[in-house]
Amino acid sequence: MLGTRGCRLGLLYPEIYEMQVRAIVRAALAVDGAKVEIMHPLIAFAEELRRLRELTEAVIAEEGGDGLGILIGSMIEVPRAALLADRIARHADFFSFGTNDLTQTALAFSRDDAEGKFLTQYLEDDVLSRNPFETIDDGVRELVEIATAKARSVRPGIKLGICGEHGGDPDSIAFCNRAGLDYVSCSPFRVPIARLASAQAVLADGGRAAG
Repeated sequence: MLGTRGCRLGLLYPEIYEMQVRAIVRAALAVDGAKVEIMHPLIAFAEELRRLRELTEAVIAEEGGDGLGILIGSMIEVPRAALLADRIARHADFFSFGTNDLTQTALAFSRDDAEGKFLTQYLEDDVLSRNPFETIDDGVRELVEIATAKARSVRPGIKLGICGEHGGDPDSIAFCNRAGLDYVSCSPFRVPIARLASAQAVLADGGRAAG
């Protein structure tokens, strides 16, 4: 997961991302009222997103998609991106916190290795009270809060949310509401739980919804 993937692949082989953006734009043009967001993954440096945004906008223009109002944003999956979110936010319409990968990079846990080997023992021995891949870890929460504050310091209206399995966890959803995030995203089978947890979080917070 730390190798040539995400935006790194797009910068090394831009033709891959160009092809994907063309397909997205052509599909959007074929559907009335399409609302499209293009999210670049594994961004760590503002320059990565600046270059990929430039590429994305050029392809959108070439395909005649300027009128679609496509939003261009970034996943926040590495600690550096969270800590320097104000720099990256200058090139983003939205952020989505990829908390699965952010947990791996923040804790130096490979999920497959951890859950298959030592994590069960950690939980049984009370080294950890909760599985950090099921409920957002305290350290990862701080990274999300720092990134939220820094991003909104330069772009007050930036859209922020999380995606991944944490988006279906009630405790994590309550945190997201308190942190001021706009949405949570999760796998389809978790949607009913996420909706209920979102409503409960709003009620517990005195009726204030993040978005």
